[in-house]
Amino acid sequence: MSDLLGQARSGDGGAFRELVEPYRRELHLHCYRILGSFTDAEDVLQEALLAAWRALHGFEARSSIRTWLYRITTNRCLNAIRDHGRRVPAPAVPPFDPPEPTRRSEITWLQPYPDALLDQVPDDAPGPEARYHMREAIELAVVAALQRMPPRQAATLVLRDVLGYTADEVAGILDTTPVAVKGSLQRARAALDEARDDRRDPPAGSAQERALGQRFAEAFAERDIDALLDLLTGDAWLAMPPAPHEYVGVPAIRAFLTVSRAWRGRRRLVLVPTGANTQQAYACYLAEPSASTASAAGLMVLTARGDRIAGLTRFFGDDILVSCGLPTSVPASTSVRP
Repeated sequence: MSDLLGQARSGDGGAFRELVEPYRRELHLHCYRILGSFTDAEDVLQEALLAAWRALHGFEARSSIRTWLYRITTNRCLNAIRDHGRRVPAPAVPPFDPPEPTRRSEITWLQPYPDALLDQVPDDAPGPEARYHMREAIELAVVAALQRMPPRQAATLVLRDVLGYTADEVAGILDTTPVAVKGSLQRARAALDEARDDRRDPPAGSAQERALGQRFAEAFAERDIDALLDLLTGDAWLAMPPAPHEYVGVPAIRAFLTVSRAWRGRRRLVLVPTGANTQQAYACYLAEPSASTASAAGLMVLTARGDRIAGLTRFFGDDILVSCGLPTSVPASTSVRP
C-alpha cells in the first residue's frame, strides 16, 4: 500500500487506480444511498475520484485511504445536493391517461440498484458499530427514507449505522462535532424506524419469495387482475418513478391496472426475472401482436411481506434495464421464468 501511495503521489495514474479500485464499488453504493439515483451516483463518484487524485499530495495518512475516500465522496454528494438541489427529472406520466392517484410522491428521482452489482460489494466492510449489513440497508424503503431526510442527517446515518464509523470519525468526515453527530443520528434513526418495514418475511431470495414472485409474474403477464390483486396486502401500494403517481390500497391499484390493461391491448408482455435492491424484480418488455421481438418497457420491483406483496414499484426507461445489465429487447416468445 505504501509503495502504491508513493507511486500515485509521483503522478502514476495506474498506481492511483490500483489504490482506489478495491473501494470503487462500495463508494458507488454509498453515493447511491445518499443520492437515491444510480445515474447521479455514477457522476458524483467520478467527480470524487478526480478530486481524490488531485488532492492525493495532501493525504497525510492520519486515517486509512478508505476513510479518506469516504470523506471526499460523502462531501461531494452533499455538495451535489446543495449546488444543484434535488435531482428532478423531466416530468413523466404513464403512456396512457391514468386514474387520479391516491397521492403524489415528491421523490421522483429514485432509481433501482441492480443486485448483480451488490454482489461485488464486500459485506465485511462495515465497522463493528454498524447496525445494518451493507446489503440490508439498500432496500427501496430505506433508500426512499434517506431521501426524505436532510442530506447531512442521511449521511450521518449511513456513515454510522451502515458503514460503522465511530462518532468521532463521522465528525471528522463531515467537519462537525461528535455531539452534533449524536443528535443528527438520533433524529435519522427515528425517521428510518418509522419508514422501514421490518416485517419483510420470507427472507430475500428464499424459495418462498421466488414462488410469490412467479405467481405475480404469471398473473401480470396474463392480464389476470383478480389473481394479481389476491397476492397483495390490504394496504399495498404502487409507485412509478419518475412519475409522481402513487396508488394505495387494492381498489386504487385495481383502477390503475384496469386502465393499464386496456392500454396494452393485444400486445404481449414479457417478464424476465432479475433482482434490484435485494428485492425480487422483473424486466418488462412489450411486443406487438405479430412482432418477433419485445422492446424494453421498464422494471417492476416487488416488496414482499409474509406471503403477500406489499408494494409494486414500476420504473420506466430503457436506461434502467441497461444499468441492470439487461438487454433492451428480447424474443417475444420468451417465457416467464422463476
